[in-house]
Amino acid sequence: MNQIDIGSVDLNLFKVFEALFEEGGASRAAIRLDMTQSAVSAALRRLREVFSDALFVRTGRGLAPTSRARELKPIVSEALDRCRQSLAIASPNAMTFHGRSVSIGLSDDFEIAIGRRLSDVLSTSAPGLRLIFRQTHSQIVGDALANQEMDLAVSGAVFGSRGLRQQILGEGTYACLVDAGRRRQPTLTIDEYVSKGHILVSSGGVVGIVDEALAALGRKRTVVASTTHFASLPYLLKETEAVATIPRHAAEAIAALTGLALLACPISLPSYTIALGWRSSAMRDAAVVKTHAAVVDCISILTSKESS
Repeated sequence: MNQIDIGSVDLNLFKVFEALFEEGGASRAAIRLDMTQSAVSAALRRLREVFSDALFVRTGRGLAPTSRARELKPIVSEALDRCRQSLAIASPNAMTFHGRSVSIGLSDDFEIAIGRRLSDVLSTSAPGLRLIFRQTHSQIVGDALANQEMDLAVSGAVFGSRGLRQQILGEGTYACLVDAGRRRQPTLTIDEYVSKGHILVSSGGVVGIVDEALAALGRKRTVVASTTHFASLPYLLKETEAVATIPRHAAEAIAALTGLALLACPISLPSYTIALGWRSSAMRDAAVVKTHAAVVDCISILTSKESS
């Protein structure tokens, strides 16, 4: 195969590739790039010629990347990030970020707790910037950051991968949620706690930190349902006798919005680390720097509430 001369390739094609990969369709990529759909389709034809691969195949839900496209994605995104960083160096004190986006990996408990506040902070400090919240959890977050699937990530895990940096933002604790209409007492005894049905929130496991703490006391609980999403708890708890034990920051946010009762957990549970991770190179980007500062500010408010 003959080597392709970079001078013969329109480098704007790589922006189209990134948009197609992340949006999963030509129409959505066109909206994101402020292009016509026909122009995006024409760019995809040229990309296919350059890489001698279909790159994206049509499915019932849009365009799915081929294995070659998945191989190219981190390389293309890194190259585009470097270009964005060079522009940030040229304009380090940018005041508007229209057309820019920053992706943040976090579990939905943190999205519930800080998502709105984070958007409000950045609307002032980085006007025009679009936030993309990506669901993640501690088992996959390090690889997702390293593979450039997100720019920043908040997690209970410590980031130890090569090329990643981290900042410990504080520690989190746990609290219980129950239906306020069925709760007359402001506290929950351990006997009541173990007698209730429990809603477990877990990314995949069937045993949680509560089970470990109860086992140490020679007690057990009954889990009546499991879910991967904190956002579903109001629907699972309302008009039931069940209880959910979750990170306090999410419990407070859900209770404030839904009227569920927030109660102290009657057993001792260990606190957990809240860490912010990012790729070392990403902090050359002014948009990521602004978002980093906003995340630190929002998490500090959460941790100060929990320690007070």
